Amino acid sequence: MIYLSILRYTKYNLAQFINYNKYFKKGINTMREDCKKQSKELIDFIKQGSSPFHVVIKGKKMLDDAGFSQLMMGDEWGIQSGGKYYIIPYPTSIIAFTVGDMVDDMGYKIICSHTDSPTFKIKPKSEINTEKYITLNTEVYGGPVYYTWFDRPLSIAGKVALKSDNPMKPTMEYIDCKKPILTIPSLAIHMNRDVNKGVEIHPQKDTLPLMGLINNSLEKDNYLLSYIAQQLDVQVEDILDFDLYLYLAEEGQLIGMNEEFLQAPRLDDLASVYSSLRALINVENKTGINIAACFDNEEIGSRTKQGADSVLFSNILERISIGLKRTKSKHYRMYDSSFMISADGAHALHPNAVEKNDPTNKPVLNQGVVLKLSAKQSYATDCESTAVVQQLCNMTKIPYQKFVNRSGSLGGKTLAPIISSYVPIKATDIGVPMLAMHSSKELVGVDDLLYMNELFINFYSV
Repeated sequence: MIYLSILRYTKYNLAQFINYNKYFKKGINTMREDCKKQSKELIDFIKQGSSPFHVVIKGKKMLDDAGFSQLMMGDEWGIQSGGKYYIIPYPTSIIAFTVGDMVDDMGYKIICSHTDSPTFKIKPKSEINTEKYITLNTEVYGGPVYYTWFDRPLSIAGKVALKSDNPMKPTMEYIDCKKPILTIPSLAIHMNRDVNKGVEIHPQKDTLPLMGLINNSLEKDNYLLSYIAQQLDVQVEDILDFDLYLYLAEEGQLIGMNEEFLQAPRLDDLASVYSSLRALINVENKTGINIAACFDNEEIGSRTKQGADSVLFSNILERISIGLKRTKSKHYRMYDSSFMISADGAHALHPNAVEKNDPTNKPVLNQGVVLKLSAKQSYATDCESTAVVQQLCNMTKIPYQKFVNRSGSLGGKTLAPIISSYVPIKATDIGVPMLAMHSSKELVGVDDLLYMNELFINFYSV
């Protein structure tokens, strides 16, 4: 992509760029329009992906529209060369793949990401009546930055279990309330004079969302269930249980003097989910097996049936080989020619806290994708997998940066070290540089989103 190299060129050769502005203008404008277009598509994806359930629903629609066929976990899989498939093993995980025409001796090219984000989950018997107010009893999911959830318009999304004729198979419905129905009001500074000095926030007391007012005695019980029943057009007594989460009822938006940034909720890690599915759909696979694997529960350790820290993915890979009539020996030998990219958010240098970063490895927004490294192997990247990504970037002049935690600071753990402990595949961790990670709204550079998508296309194409 000529305009990628053009933009990078102009950042370091401004004087020459001015002289050749007329020649370069078309390329730069093209890139800027592509950045805005992809960012707006991502904003829509995030808006519709209000919970991990809805992320999978949206991903399924993308794949269905692109001609992919769904494989059911309970069926035999007949997989053909040139085929495009996806599996939804659980409602919050989706794994899609395309099969090239020449797959006999080709391995897997995998991009993995996660569908969940830090938030709050609603507890059973959720209503708390305080004077005339109704608040909801919630528990923390993952590691949200608590104070960023205060004074925001919030809504509810998730899954509801209903009565059915077969007790082993309850009827499942998905709900997204869409409009803002909750908020977590902060305490006025007049009643909390030390708030700007830093005050501990207790999640059982301080982050409970306000839902409404009690108008009469009949509304004291099942306030939430009554609302859910109304939204689903069912009876309250038919609701058996639910998995419901709060989400920020605000759309993402382009910001900055030149709209060079994207601020949105759940960028960690829906930016990677969207880019991996988008690249998988757009690349015509000639050889090997391209896979986009989107798991749940990364934010709480991945050790669940729908998470990456299980035998789920290795079982699916083996079933793909069985569907292609590969022997077990050949299936395991294919791991040697396979490669995995774990795509998640990466920490960018914060302009107000530069001391928090490593002194020599300091990623900045809109300066390229980030390769994440750790001597503790909390990231799976090593010099060999780094070299692979660098060469993929060099194919189309994609800029890249490197991130290492400041010594003495603990970093997070991502999917690649977990999956490669079950599936022995060479792997690397990459991401889009991000500010305000785990905030209710996070910030990325629009150029970096395009760089990441181009890297994924190069990866699936080689």
